[in-house]
Amino acid sequence: MGRIKLINLVLGILLVLGGCESKKEDAGEKETIHETRSHILNPVPFNKVRLEDKFWLPRLKTQAETLVPFALDKTIPAVESLEKAALFLEGDATALPTPHRYRSSDLYKVMEGAALLLRENPDSDLEKRLDGIIDIIARAQQEDGYLYVAHITGVSKDHDSWGGGGMGDKPYSFVLHSHELYNMGHMYEAAVAYYQSTGKDKWLKVAEKNAQHINKVFFEGEPNYNNGIPVNQATGHEEIELALIKLYRVTGNRLYLTMAKKFLDIRGVTYRPEGEGVMSPTYSQQHRPVAEQEKAVGHAVRAAYLYSGMADVGSLTGTDEYDQALNNIWHNIVDTKMHITGGLGAIHGIEGFGPEYVLPNKDAYNETCAAVGNVFFNYRMFLQTGDAQFMDVAEISLFNNSLAGVNIEGNRFFYVNPLESDGVRPFNHGEAGRSPWFGTACCPSNIARLIPQVSGMMYSHTEDEIYTTFYASNTTTIPLKEGNVSIQQKSNYPFDENINLVLTPEKEQNFKLKLRIPTWARKQFVPGKLYDYLGNTLGEWQLKVNGEPISVELDKGFAVIDRIWRPGDEVHLVLPMPVRFNTSLEAVTANTGRVAVTRGPLVYCAEEVDNQEPVQHFYLESLDESKSETQVISEGILKNVTRVSLNGKLYDGNDSTDKEVKLIPYYAWNNRGNASMIVWFPTKSSMIQFSD
Repeated sequence: MGRIKLINLVLGILLVLGGCESKKEDAGEKETIHETRSHILNPVPFNKVRLEDKFWLPRLKTQAETLVPFALDKTIPAVESLEKAALFLEGDATALPTPHRYRSSDLYKVMEGAALLLRENPDSDLEKRLDGIIDIIARAQQEDGYLYVAHITGVSKDHDSWGGGGMGDKPYSFVLHSHELYNMGHMYEAAVAYYQSTGKDKWLKVAEKNAQHINKVFFEGEPNYNNGIPVNQATGHEEIELALIKLYRVTGNRLYLTMAKKFLDIRGVTYRPEGEGVMSPTYSQQHRPVAEQEKAVGHAVRAAYLYSGMADVGSLTGTDEYDQALNNIWHNIVDTKMHITGGLGAIHGIEGFGPEYVLPNKDAYNETCAAVGNVFFNYRMFLQTGDAQFMDVAEISLFNNSLAGVNIEGNRFFYVNPLESDGVRPFNHGEAGRSPWFGTACCPSNIARLIPQVSGMMYSHTEDEIYTTFYASNTTTIPLKEGNVSIQQKSNYPFDENINLVLTPEKEQNFKLKLRIPTWARKQFVPGKLYDYLGNTLGEWQLKVNGEPISVELDKGFAVIDRIWRPGDEVHLVLPMPVRFNTSLEAVTANTGRVAVTRGPLVYCAEEVDNQEPVQHFYLESLDESKSETQVISEGILKNVTRVSLNGKLYDGNDSTDKEVKLIPYYAWNNRGNASMIVWFPTKSSMIQFSD
């Protein structure tokens, strides 16, 4: 059942957290949402941060010109199924679509990505296309609010294929597998995004009608469903919890927040296995009440969505009942179950968490959606606590495993993200490299909605504090209690160590500027017990204000500058980016005697295309970081990427010869054809194995 990876859920989280305000006043948030905890941070919405950099801005252009149009075309079958459901409701008994548990969710996610692009890049043709699909969705909804193609047309009982089976014979009869609420959750998120971007509420009304219907069926009792007895059961695939929070944020209707908490609190309490071949309760995090869970288990995408929802609901309701569970789960992940790339869910089959310290390289699964979920989970934890360690993990997962999920051109994808490949063996759902699409298209559609939201994670604030969390050239204005503060940031992050900010408050005012000093710039590449730097050659981070060096204390990973700011004040932060060798905890036997190379927030890998030999034949015996060199690639698909060169050795089975090893960022591999790749290098020739 691992293939159920509707993993895409993950990406929607960012929007919720980003708070996105609408272009139209009446489409803004209706209620203050951070009233219940004393120090909850307010993120600066992505549409309030104008990117001007060489890293993210080109990706937004690719998103608009290639990825979203490409993905919309790929999801046309889902539109056709919705159209048939609409015709069936209108009296055409022959309009019977082939049922599928979650195909419509992929469409909704792509539409969300398209809606996000409309925020800053109005496109009348794209908006017209979305309006046409929204009309079909509205027609495919039953009068009572129900919306699920297979059960509306009554065809699910006649299909038992992987895509069509496991849905039950009637609405909500098999919520462990049917994905009815999963699909609706993604629809809510997309409807919210479209409303916030355009001010049009037709789709939002469809979403609200469905949510209120689900509340009646699951928590109150609806005469036409289940004999009027509340279903009161958690779904197999988490997602609706996050989506309901978004509905609450944009409408101010507390019903949706209450529903999100109810769905959390019945998980692990009301689990009722039904039918044959049912998933284990652990697979979908139903083994215990969520407040009592201690370890990351089961399907990694589902888990990440659950933990994200717990953090959100905890923040917005003011309850601390989930705090200990979230803390324990987070430590279990970063201390025992996360790849150095930020990837989660190492095990094939269940697409999920395996035993502690089982982190294979060539056989790693690490679904793209799970990495996105890792970003969202950690981002929410940061907003709740103000602790930079969570953004440190989010950054590693974003720049490495998440971004590896899409090629630079924006039209080929990874579902699976191993840390080693021979360039021949299929690993990516039948491919030995990237694929243009998948039968289960959660990962491409998640990427479609992730990238436009990254700028919404760059700043957050309280009444008198500004947090800078992700670095990139951009401009923004942040509202503080004493007045607005404009910021212009210039940086070639993640390749350059220099970050410059010019602050222009409306007037002289006192506030705290908090600059994240990443874990990778201090003691280890990523928080947790799994990975450590080899040696101690790390440079010291430096800070200047108006050209004068200053010394400040760190508070939860942030350098805090507390002063009276004047228009034009300049801040210069240096985060040294030497090449570093990393080792694993001994318990990770897959990495015994091996090292991984990092620079700044990026994991590096070697590809055969740069080294003219299978990279599994290289080893790094001399681990002298001072002998490394960096070079900016000046042409080709990897233009502007910083390459690393190291002194290595090539072993032919008999003798070793000195040979330079060239490495590129892990996110950039497999952009030049299928070839061998490796992240964790052996340090001895005896470790090299030759395949037949």
